[in-house]
Amino acid sequence: MKHNVLPVILIIISLLFSGCPKDADDNGPEDGVNFRQEMRTFVQTISNDAQGFNASFIVIPQNGQELLTVNGEETGEPVLEYLSAIDGTGREDLFYGYDEDNVPTPVSEKNSMLTFLDIAETNGVEVLVIDYCWTPSYVDDSYANSEIKGYISFAAEHRDLDIIPSYPAIPYNVNNQDITNLSAARNFLYLIDAGLFSSKNEFIDSLKQTNFDIIILDLFFNDIELTTADISSLGNKADGGSRLLIAYMSIGEAEDYRYYWKAEWDANPPDWMGDENPNWPGNFKVKYWNPEWQTIIYGNNNSYLKKILDAGFDGVYLDIIDAFEYFENQQ
Repeated sequence: MKHNVLPVILIIISLLFSGCPKDADDNGPEDGVNFRQEMRTFVQTISNDAQGFNASFIVIPQNGQELLTVNGEETGEPVLEYLSAIDGTGREDLFYGYDEDNVPTPVSEKNSMLTFLDIAETNGVEVLVIDYCWTPSYVDDSYANSEIKGYISFAAEHRDLDIIPSYPAIPYNVNNQDITNLSAARNFLYLIDAGLFSSKNEFIDSLKQTNFDIIILDLFFNDIELTTADISSLGNKADGGSRLLIAYMSIGEAEDYRYYWKAEWDANPPDWMGDENPNWPGNFKVKYWNPEWQTIIYGNNNSYLKKILDAGFDGVYLDIIDAFEYFENQQ
């Protein structure tokens, strides 16, 4: 009996093509990319580039502490090259806010994060904790728990990070010392959304009146780039001691309100741009290992990092470090 071989051939062809690597133009995951190592390399290269201009420039990635070990486990071997490239590591939701703001973080999640953060501290990397809570007893508990561990902490009333908290009225561990490195800092303010301030002058003046050892802020007031004079004016606390000014920069997502955004991307995004973040409209996943995206971030006079350096910031706070999780979940 004669068989029709055409269906068999079609099946074989289909299987062959389904097993092929994705196109470089495909916004989905790519075969052969080590997403964690690509993020480590990205951060390390940013650090090297910045310190070529300023040897004491501070680099602090936020979240993504799994990058601290080779296998991403709490018991894994530390990645010393990555640890030596960073000065601090930021951790959101350690004690409050993991599942819901103003709610204690589940013990299992907290303990896992603590183990990674202890690896950082053991290797000379300072830990900055951001908890999202506003009940005074929770705020007090957040600061006290970080103090026990030797971490620097900030309790934020709003996840938008758009206000100077009303409680406590005086920053935790307030002091009038000169702060010239992360290890000397006892507290910090994280304020990157200036939308509630009526003008740049009001924003700058409000920050001047604080006594925080570190201020993490955006390079831009709305769409206005802060000047070297603006940054210089914030260099001292109200009590006279010097402080550190750290610029926020997202490297795992593109933001459609940034200077680098091109109008044509709205309808025709570049190949390295992916889905919009459903929790943060206007923020889009990027293939952060792509050279075109990295050129936006560092390595030239129009790069985001160079603008931060030119403005006179003491360091950079890198967000969406945990973008590797998004791409791993696409596999």
